[in-house]
Amino acid sequence: MELYLEKIGGKGPTLLLLHGMAGNGAVWHPLIEELRGRWPGNFLVPDLRGHGRSPHSNHYGFAQYAADVADLLDTSERVWSVGHSMGAVVALTLASGWYGVSIGAVLGFGMKLNWTSAETEKALSLSKVPVRWFDTRHEAAERYLRLSGLAGLVAEDSLAVEAGLRQENGRWRLAADARTFAAPKPAFEEIIQINKARAILACGSNDPMVKVEELRKLDPGAIELQGLGHNLHLEAPRALAQLIEKSILPLLES
Repeated sequence: MELYLEKIGGKGPTLLLLHGMAGNGAVWHPLIEELRGRWPGNFLVPDLRGHGRSPHSNHYGFAQYAADVADLLDTSERVWSVGHSMGAVVALTLASGWYGVSIGAVLGFGMKLNWTSAETEKALSLSKVPVRWFDTRHEAAERYLRLSGLAGLVAEDSLAVEAGLRQENGRWRLAADARTFAAPKPAFEEIIQINKARAILACGSNDPMVKVEELRKLDPGAIELQGLGHNLHLEAPRALAQLIEKSILPLLES
């Protein structure tokens, strides 16, 4: 599948940025601005299948997301990755060695580990919702911001919202395929075991999706950022940039 892709910067090590469920690559722009002049290479920022500006599909799953992203990478190059929520799982899956690419380290944050039956049922219900059309961009943008969890974090006129909407015949809808919500929930212990990269897990202390104690069952050194929630890259891009500097930059020469 040919994904929508932004490549920002010139030569040097690649930092692959993978967005979360219902998002798109444009959510990473505040972090990229913080990392300009600090990251010594380029940024690779795709929209995953069924999200943003990339095509829809009949099938969604972490193996398929990872295979799509692997097709974007140079097999002779070692890549470093940061993933948010679902994107963190994709990055860890990509680092399994099954896809013919080399991932040096994965910094994954906001990765939800435990799903109740009610949460799983809600996700399946969302996946069956038919396309909803809106008469105005404002109405569609409000719906997108609520569904993606970005309300209050990005403006309606931001590129992240623009990439999350589609206009057809004077009406508006969300760009993301609702069927992405039905992707099977992964077995996280197995993903960590097969991961061949350095895995660094993190979350905000106020993240309603995951707590650091849960992450430390997989990564004893998991990091908690005080006072922050689920979307570290939008709430505090400078703090996340500093974490990347501390956790990934020292590994570039290893």
